[in-house]
Amino acid sequence: MKEKINYLDIFRAAWKGLKSQFWLLTGLLIGFIIIYSLLFIFAIPAKGVSFGISSIIICILSSFLLCLFQLGYLKNCFQTLDGEEPQFSSYGQMSRKLISYIAASLLFMVITSIGFVLLVIPGIYLLLRLQFFFASMVDENTGIIGSLKRSWEITKGQSIRLFVVMLIMILISFAGQIALFVGIFVAVPLIILMYGVAFRRLTTPMA
Repeated sequence: MKEKINYLDIFRAAWKGLKSQFWLLTGLLIGFIIIYSLLFIFAIPAKGVSFGISSIIICILSSFLLCLFQLGYLKNCFQTLDGEEPQFSSYGQMSRKLISYIAASLLFMVITSIGFVLLVIPGIYLLLRLQFFFASMVDENTGIIGSLKRSWEITKGQSIRLFVVMLIMILISFAGQIALFVGIFVAVPLIILMYGVAFRRLTTPMA
């Protein structure tokens, strides 16, 4: 029986997707970084507003902006994997999931943090088993609890292989950072596409 998680297959599919929409996926990433950076650069406290209040407002706005970009960008990556052109409208569509995504992310962080506090290995295990809640929310329209349950279901018996995939992603990220930092604009979309491919492989019934 063919394994759902095949490292070379995941990399090849992600690389093929990246090549097909390289400039658009990279441009979206660069555009977000610029907007995100400007938010902090021009975050000068308004007249009559204390620095503390201003900082809290900027922190909240930046967090919402980051989460919205993550949702829309993953949707763009799934569109790429489906052979479609990524749509800017995805960010508007995904905005409806913003609160649910934030809530699920907080729950995910609490659960995995408990695992890391107890021992490192349980934390890694929980992270591997629950990581696809994000993909499930975007690609399958699941809710807060449903997305976590879905991730737990599809990753059963796949922890070791998913751990290897995670190590490969870390190596790609590291390579992107040492390549004069420019390589990060290749590494990031490639890693997210690999994440999307892995999710699709796990949710595809075996023949």
